[in-house]
Amino acid sequence: MNITFDELRKIKHALPTGSVHKIASELNLEEQTVRNYFGAKKYESGQVVGCHIEPGPAGGIVHLDDDQILNLAKKIIAEAQHIGV
Repeated sequence: MNITFDELRKIKHALPTGSVHKIASELNLEEQTVRNYFGAKKYESGQVVGCHIEPGPAGGIVHLDDDQILNLAKKIIAEAQHIGV
């Protein structure tokens, strides 16, 4: 899946407080791995996730090898909007 870096960061910033922990718990990942997925670069405490960034407009194009984290983040955002958080 391809997404712009700016859009990926927009999704990350739309997540309610505690969402990184929730995503990490549900997918059995370290929290830092989830943060790295959304553009952080602390690889000493989290894993590198299949994200490949190519330079370009809107922060570049990010190719995601696995979109589980992204899909769960979108689900959390939709649920938060539904309940008015």
